[in-house]
Amino acid sequence: MNLVDSSGWLEYFADAKNAKYFAPAIENTKELIVSTINIYEIYKKILVMRDENTALEAIALMYQGKVIDVTSEISIEAARLSAKNGIPMADSLIYITARKNSAIIWTQDYDFKNLDGVKFIKK
Repeated sequence: MNLVDSSGWLEYFADAKNAKYFAPAIENTKELIVSTINIYEIYKKILVMRDENTALEAIALMYQGKVIDVTSEISIEAARLSAKNGIPMADSLIYITARKNSAIIWTQDYDFKNLDGVKFIKK
């Protein structure tokens, strides 16, 4: 399973420098999970930078994967991770969502760089 962090989704949607790195994980929808936190982050960023229709189109693509809600179990484990490693709340929730679903995180966010189960590329 794969979980693409918001930085990867934004890179893919913008067809930016690292878009091809994230494409295999995003386009293999049978192996793709999506955190509800990623949906929030992507929708908000595209809404602010573009418009609602573009944001909705992006979210529709994300919904081709399996959407995973943030549960109380994920929240508690993410809080532990955040307290121990100083990782921001959203990143902790995304990371624990991936771990609970045996997924690899694809990212260019340095908060994930040294964690297990992460494929990191420099932005």
